[in-house]
Amino acid sequence: MDPKIWHASLAGVVVAAGALIQDQDGRVLCVKPNYRDYWTLPGGMCELGEAPHRACAREVAEELGLALSVGGLLVVDWQPALPEYGPGARPSMYFIFDGGVVEPGQDIVLQQDELDAYKFAAPIELGDLLAPAGLRRTLAALTARTGKDRAGAATYLPHEPA
Repeated sequence: MDPKIWHASLAGVVVAAGALIQDQDGRVLCVKPNYRDYWTLPGGMCELGEAPHRACAREVAEELGLALSVGGLLVVDWQPALPEYGPGARPSMYFIFDGGVVEPGQDIVLQQDELDAYKFAAPIELGDLLAPAGLRRTLAALTARTGKDRAGAATYLPHEPA
């Protein structure tokens, strides 16, 4: 088979990247998109051909005005397409990177076009803010970043189709 035809026939995925950013007290930086009912980690969709770590840095800079030095990969999460996207929708891959710690007094400039608010939330509060899949990713990222038996190891979280 012609390589171009073969490559065009492969399944595709939607790729997104976000950052686990904390403050000095270990609270997690969350953002409230104006187009969703729930909060998320800062980040967003990768552009065509854009590496996830570069998309993470770009999205954090656009959303919050933070020049982020993207750290290690904490979580890779595969998720089937949501039913509302239809039967032919592509699954998603989420990459969560270590965004480090925001120093006290560091300015956060919220992107008004897409975000309503930001806040630092204690890990115990995240269940009230994040969607279930986002909560699962964020808790896994916290464990990968700080867990005694997992520090420095990325976690793979495949969602099994129902």
